[in-house]
Amino acid sequence: MKAKGNWRSGYVSCVVMLLALGNPASAQEVADTIYTGGTIITVDDAAPRAESVAVKQGRIIAVGAEADVAQHQGQDTKMHDLKGQALLPGFVDSHGHVIMGGLQALSANLLAPPDGNVVDLASLQKTLRDWVGANSAAVKQAGLIIGFGYDESQLKERRPPTRDDLDSVSSDVPIYVVHQSGHFGVANSAALALSGITATSKSPPGGKIRREEGSQRPNGVLEENAHFLVLGKLMSKVDQEGFKAFARAGSKLWAKYGYTTAQEGRAAPELLSIAKAVAAEGGLLNDVVIYPDILIDRDFIASNVSATYQNGLRVGGAKLTIDGSPQGFTALRDRPYYAPVGVYPPGYKGYAAAEMDKVVDAVDWAYEKNIQLLTHSNGEGASDMLLAAIANAANRFGEGDRRTVLIHGQFLREDQVDTMHELGVFPSLFPMHTFYWGDWHREHTVGPSNADNISPTGWVRERGMMFGSHHDAPVALPDSMRVLDATVTRRTRSGDILGPAQRVDVMTGIKAMTIWPAWQHFEEKDKGSIEVGKLADFVILSDDPTKIDPEVIDTLKVMITIKEDKVIYSQSP
Repeated sequence: MKAKGNWRSGYVSCVVMLLALGNPASAQEVADTIYTGGTIITVDDAAPRAESVAVKQGRIIAVGAEADVAQHQGQDTKMHDLKGQALLPGFVDSHGHVIMGGLQALSANLLAPPDGNVVDLASLQKTLRDWVGANSAAVKQAGLIIGFGYDESQLKERRPPTRDDLDSVSSDVPIYVVHQSGHFGVANSAALALSGITATSKSPPGGKIRREEGSQRPNGVLEENAHFLVLGKLMSKVDQEGFKAFARAGSKLWAKYGYTTAQEGRAAPELLSIAKAVAAEGGLLNDVVIYPDILIDRDFIASNVSATYQNGLRVGGAKLTIDGSPQGFTALRDRPYYAPVGVYPPGYKGYAAAEMDKVVDAVDWAYEKNIQLLTHSNGEGASDMLLAAIANAANRFGEGDRRTVLIHGQFLREDQVDTMHELGVFPSLFPMHTFYWGDWHREHTVGPSNADNISPTGWVRERGMMFGSHHDAPVALPDSMRVLDATVTRRTRSGDILGPAQRVDVMTGIKAMTIWPAWQHFEEKDKGSIEVGKLADFVILSDDPTKIDPEVIDTLKVMITIKEDKVIYSQSP
């Protein structure tokens, strides 16, 4: 009987083995989803392309040839046919403002073409009136009219609107319109009165209240810290539900352009509380990394910073702002602006939003606490301040692996790039400036020769450095294909190529939107490339960006955005 039992046991084992050989998936992990039927760009240098990807429980379990990955197909595996389109890693936001990006999504669109229809002051006024007509209930509830995206460099009049221009839209309801850079705003008379700004008001440190010529009467235009103070007062009229709506709208907008990880690059503690509430309600489609302002509440930052997400949200570190807008002539340069448009004193170089002692103190604190610091620095003068403070802090507290980030760096000198390389500073650059303001920089901010070197991605790559390529939305729409196009072609609005030597190839441009910003966020083990073990964060494009003419990259469309194997955006319902 014992021998008979052993025979039966052996027979059963053989049958099981034969069944397993007949159904390979039973011997391997069975995938929830297999993606195949198109181009797969992995951003993995060891295997840059694949035919198929298998996913289980939101993570990648196989990448490679279609026949090999097919072994993970089971009875319930969903087969996602790419239909000849291109699958890439989900885009990682190197720098943007996803929560305040919702303000752009929900306010009057004052952008110039191709993102809006405002070309002069008359069309700006019409856009505001049309928006009020379509949003009368919201205007009545908030008692405020908000517009976003005006840019005098694109207006026929070559000047910003004034309080009088906005009063013609409404003299009773407060109106506030925000410059496309986010560093200026214009208030009508009602908004100025509500903010307490009169002819006797003094400009705050790091900001300016512009006046009518020959008078102390404010003309409505507010620069830098004056703008931020007034915007804060006016936005206090928006309740918590309104800000939660901003967060949800921003998350949807980022998903529409293929971003599976978004950033809120400057926040007050109150904004983090709102983001936490939206995250707890499941309102964030993408992961969101938030960086509170280091000049507001450092204890708050230290107590909230985390390497792990909760409901798709985490505090990644701190944000410092040293100067302002290069196209608006408030970035701090190391030399006079070339031909600034407006009333400026001789030799005008812009100004700092934070003085050197505050910069040194902030950088020292971040290095001592081992907290990642992202710093807005546009002009050469601002970058001189930042790099000196970083060198001092590294000498005092050690370099470590803090992945300190310089944001924007529009007017970097080549010696500053060398210093960044030596100090291990990660450049999050803004090549979209070449399209939106390249002609303006050549004609007015830095002049023809220096304009070629704005957003110097070529210099960075010559030194073997990684970089991030960002959109800084709501400064520009978080249009990923516009970001990639500008990084690769550097075409201006007029069609000129601004700085041919600073261009990079398409794969480098893709890395600057995927694996390198994932590294920037300390998340390269989970994101940024299509490799086994990483999150199934994908974007599907209408075509392969590496195979088409680079001059038409901006015509590519994001078809589907996938976060951990779940669709968070689809162009088709």
